[in-house]
Amino acid sequence: MVTTPITTRMRDIRTAISLMWLTIGWMTVEGAAAVALGVRSHSLLLEGFGLDSGLELLSAVVLLWRLLVEARGRADEQRIASVERRAATLVGYTLYLLALLVVTAAVYKLAMSQTGTNTHESVWGIVIGLFAKIGMPILAAYKLRVADRLNSRALRADAMEAITCGYLSIVLVIGLAATRLFGWWWLDSVAALALIPFLIREGREAITGDCRCSAIDQ
Repeated sequence: MVTTPITTRMRDIRTAISLMWLTIGWMTVEGAAAVALGVRSHSLLLEGFGLDSGLELLSAVVLLWRLLVEARGRADEQRIASVERRAATLVGYTLYLLALLVVTAAVYKLAMSQTGTNTHESVWGIVIGLFAKIGMPILAAYKLRVADRLNSRALRADAMEAITCGYLSIVLVIGLAATRLFGWWWLDSVAALALIPFLIREGREAITGDCRCSAIDQ
């Protein structure tokens, strides 16, 4: 049986929808756990990681809406293209918000020093970070492959948030471990600032469409 381009595309759309539902479930659990642990241990690093998960959850909801519009099969190409552009723009702005969040948290952390942080429960934070470090790059890789096949800059931008989460998980693990073992409270904030150029570039590309994957019917 010959698979038509339409059939192949709908299969990719269903795959992308499954990835979005997985992301929504993951980010809900991860974000709630990180924020709760951050509040209890007074760790800005954990709280910031949890808020990042919240932004990824928002991005996933936006992408799910965009994908469902096409999956229902009642929208023409112009409508799909319009929804794609709107979704890419919304996700792009969440990347800008994420950059602002990282800068704010890092500067605040550096300014207040280590005096307000209690790492008593940091072991559980390290566990959360390790799960994200293993899972997020795998999830991002699947999203990028499907984004290329669908020519979706919105899905690509969402994948960039998963990559960012994977990077932040490394920062989280190293930062919590260094703070707990050596008192290097400043390490997580300095490392997190390295994300800013990456986030701004990907946000701009998602909004303007000037990226390596083109949007549908631009």
